[in-house]
Amino acid sequence: MKQNFEIAVFEGDGIGPEIISPTVAILKKLAALSPDYTLSFADAPAGAAHYARTGESLPKASMDLARSADAILLSAMGLPSVRYADGTEISPQIDLRKALTLFAGVRPVTVRAGQPTPLNMPDGKEIDFVLIRESTEGLFYTQGRGEVTKDEARETLLITRDISEKLFRFAFNLAQTRKDTGRGPGKVTCVDKANVFRAFAFFREIFDAEAARHPDLIADHAYVDATALWMVLKPWDFDVLVTENMFGDILSDLGAGLMGGLGLAPSADIGLDHAVFQPCHGSAPDIAGQGLANPLAIILSAAMMLDWLGIKHDNPAMTADGKRLREAVEAVVATGKVLTRDLGGTSGTADAADAVAAALGLV
Repeated sequence: MKQNFEIAVFEGDGIGPEIISPTVAILKKLAALSPDYTLSFADAPAGAAHYARTGESLPKASMDLARSADAILLSAMGLPSVRYADGTEISPQIDLRKALTLFAGVRPVTVRAGQPTPLNMPDGKEIDFVLIRESTEGLFYTQGRGEVTKDEARETLLITRDISEKLFRFAFNLAQTRKDTGRGPGKVTCVDKANVFRAFAFFREIFDAEAARHPDLIADHAYVDATALWMVLKPWDFDVLVTENMFGDILSDLGAGLMGGLGLAPSADIGLDHAVFQPCHGSAPDIAGQGLANPLAIILSAAMMLDWLGIKHDNPAMTADGKRLREAVEAVVATGKVLTRDLGGTSGTADAADAVAAALGLV
């Protein structure tokens, strides 16, 4: 009997609607061919444009839909010209992370043979690691509530044992899954600044306690500044990296740079019961409506969604389709024949999405 999964769709701002539309179309075609699962999609209004029209950035009805859905597919959010009264940007994606306790921000970094990259890659080397960013606390804890006076400003960094234990358990489980499927050696690296801050010494202590529960996996540590260096000099040595919110925010953009840009950077924010899948890039309002946006990051995010749903609900067909979708995008990028402007090509949004569909045999 087919399993049906409801997906809450946040179409976003700027280029958001035009990149999520072909992504949903591909997902519908994959599901239509599967004997083991179906997908239904429900629109969830939110974002900067919605705030400008209604005064609400994340309506209660959309939040309720997100809570009840099996997964959330969220496109690019926010507009630089639309802000809250305190000057901060509209960011429902961060509100979702906090409300649903999506503590694990998963940022894959993959560079396959033949794929363009700013690095001078040694022959035979590929990059395939995952950065896990804690997404609910850290230096983002007091977002919008920092203390500012005429002479000073303060933000509070928070690291809790409860969230850190969940985060590290997730990281080691992911490393085990990657090892079992041949994608990594089974190594988890804790990225911190434990030599300077007591909060990060606390973070590392909790990591070490979880590492002791996984004797078949490798656990090590790296300071965040050294990690940034090694991500440029030897990124193929990494498997799973786990770090605090702000460090992860910065390092994930560096990882996107290794792949050639944010247009190839997918992400997921995962908790115990819910997960949001979205591209790492912004809404690019300067090219909105022109058919020029790169849809590959959100298509890769959709592949992550299928994989997560398949594992969570013991549906191997979904996991297999997630892998097929990811590999189709990688094949399109590696051939270099259909690339959008941000990747050095001349193709448009529809061309790139159609190329992925063709690689899957859907057209």
